Amino acid sequence: MGWRYNAGLFLIATVVIIWVTSAEVTQDIFADYKQPFAVTYLGASLLVVYLPIAFIKDWFCNLLKCRSSKSGKNAECVDEFSVRISSPLKSNGVQKNFELELGSVIRKDSDLDLLTLAEIKPLVAKYNDNANVLKVERQLTWKEIATYGFYIAPIWFITEYLSNAALARTSVASTTVLSSTSGLFTLFIGAFMGQDSLNVAKVVAVLVSMAGVVMTTLGKTWAADESQLSDANGKHSLVGDLFGILSAMTYGLFTVLLKKFCGEEGERVDVQKLFGYIGLFTLVALWWLVWPLMALGIEPKFTIPHSAKVDEVVLANGFIGSVLSDYFWALCVVWTTPLVATLGMSLTIPLAMVADMVIHGRHYSAIYILGSAQVFAGFVIANLSDWLTKKLGL
Repeated sequence: MGWRYNAGLFLIATVVIIWVTSAEVTQDIFADYKQPFAVTYLGASLLVVYLPIAFIKDWFCNLLKCRSSKSGKNAECVDEFSVRISSPLKSNGVQKNFELELGSVIRKDSDLDLLTLAEIKPLVAKYNDNANVLKVERQLTWKEIATYGFYIAPIWFITEYLSNAALARTSVASTTVLSSTSGLFTLFIGAFMGQDSLNVAKVVAVLVSMAGVVMTTLGKTWAADESQLSDANGKHSLVGDLFGILSAMTYGLFTVLLKKFCGEEGERVDVQKLFGYIGLFTLVALWWLVWPLMALGIEPKFTIPHSAKVDEVVLANGFIGSVLSDYFWALCVVWTTPLVATLGMSLTIPLAMVADMVIHGRHYSAIYILGSAQVFAGFVIANLSDWLTKKLGL
């Protein structure tokens, strides 16, 4: 495991914390401003801020390269000039004797060697140039990145909207549990598209994680104000569960496509540019979806937040819960694997459980706690799948 993989695991833990915190904040927002589309549209559109950041970064890196190359050329010229003018002045007689001896060596013994060396040098230089060209070709152009961004932007928007719509109708813990079923979809979609291979260890990891998800679903939770929560959310619980499962499916598809476009370790695509174009496409082309959603009764009538406090919370949650965490999550997928990143996101279940216990005073049964432990065990097995396959010969 290289440093990118280890950094990806660290980012998974960071994203899990941010996502659970953002989910709690989002649910509090829906108490005063129940507009899942507006929250989703704002969060996804804010990704456009990565475009100027990426281009400024490229400009700065190119500027540093130009300066370093100019200084390198100047240093070479100075060294060559000093060799030419200093050697004859220091030892003129020795230089002449050396030239005479060298001439005799060239004439007698080294004609073949020098000719061979003269032929090899251009080939080596040409090989190095071709290697550099191949490295450059592996990087997609900004037009190709923009095209990929426009392809997957609707998938990402649908995933985010379904997740927020589920949060508006169910609890954070229930939405987190349903979203964690994406590990199953990621595994089979990745195998179908050739981005991941199936082995016994990976299947066991998914089954263990899914069993944990089922146990958390069957486990009992209760709180002092349980009757109020059930009255408020019972009407839409089935719709919320459906949105959560659909979000898990589109999440699995997006994860595999992201890995496919970015390459093994993200060498083909600048992730900042890709997400910047996703934000740009969302901002320009997806605003009109609010009207058919309202006509179908899925989305309530669009309103603007009535207080400055709600505006500030929605905007801050958009930057932290979407712009920052989504970019970190993309790096997790690119630097590890889609399956590891997806099962890693399942760690939101035990963290959401702790958050609900601390914030809302909820209590959980032993089955729920054991299921959360199994979700974590599935994540560990997925990380050790290659080692287990080699060790056990699976």
